[in-house]
Amino acid sequence: MNEQTIERLQVKTPQQRLLRVLEEEYRQPPRVAQALLEEVQMCLFGPGTTLEPGQVRVILTVLEAGPGHPLSDTATKEVVWTIDAGQPDRQVQQQEGATALRRGRVQRLLDEALEQGAVATQEDLAQALHVSVRTIKRDCKVLESQGVYLPTRGKLKGIGRGQTHKAQIVGRWLRGQTYDQIQLYTRHSVASIRRYVQAFVRVVDLHQQGFSENEIALVLSMSACLVREYLAVYDHHQAVEYRARLAEQIERLGKAPQGKRGAS
Repeated sequence: MNEQTIERLQVKTPQQRLLRVLEEEYRQPPRVAQALLEEVQMCLFGPGTTLEPGQVRVILTVLEAGPGHPLSDTATKEVVWTIDAGQPDRQVQQQEGATALRRGRVQRLLDEALEQGAVATQEDLAQALHVSVRTIKRDCKVLESQGVYLPTRGKLKGIGRGQTHKAQIVGRWLRGQTYDQIQLYTRHSVASIRRYVQAFVRVVDLHQQGFSENEIALVLSMSACLVREYLAVYDHHQAVEYRARLAEQIERLGKAPQGKRGAS
């Protein structure tokens, strides 16, 4: 499916219709409209399994499979990958270019694999993004030189599960980086970054109220693995300035009207 086909399909979706209503009738800026759309989808439907335009199903190695075994003898599972995220990807392409967009997609696909209990190889990424393995190797080398951790099957070998970019992003936010600064480094859209931070604040808020990891996952329609990652980030950032920044957002969360809760 080429870029033009994906864009035509996206224009016809209920999501794009809602975006137009928010932007044209309610005069919301595009970034705000996208954030509202994503929040509505999460609240109403949770992390569903229905494929959206730009998504595909792929077969990857299960995360629990140990190293040292050929892929032909390793257990696999079906995973949903977001090859094209729509407007957030368009923004990255317009602002940073096609290469930055592809490198952002590499990070997103690896994250999505981990969150669904799987792990991808560089060959998996090359096939999904319709580029050569050499291109993926070059992208990974550049990203790793910038300090980005890429949990491919080879990198996970012998070093454990690693950390998704959602957890890395909220860590950067806790350390005082702005959404724009995080976007520049991670190639994730501002709307996505805002959503990750909002989810993190809610996880910590429920944790402080005494909810268990599984209860938090159920309440927020979030994977237990991601809840554990967010709580690990929270435990790691115990400095006064980090906790003060988080406490301010939790306080705002408590004061915000239902349906308008979030962090900035």
